[in-house]
Amino acid sequence: MVTKAKKRFPTHPANPEKLCWGCDRYCAAGDMLCGNGSDRTQHPVELFGADWRDWGSDYQDPEPEAGASNITDAPKPV
Repeated sequence: MVTKAKKRFPTHPANPEKLCWGCDRYCAAGDMLCGNGSDRTQHPVELFGADWRDWGSDYQDPEPEAGASNITDAPKPV
């Protein structure tokens, strides 16, 4: 049995516009083998900029407002 290692996803490729990033084949933009569509899938660095991996890393759950009642504290119907 042969096992394949999963390809690492490059975070900052040199020329992301030359490849399709829609699957793990990373086909050339003009020669897509997977049939992912008529256009290539862009790399996140092309869509969101160089700091694309940091998006959402500063998310914090909002704290409940003071005096807000919790739904479990409501009286149960009879």
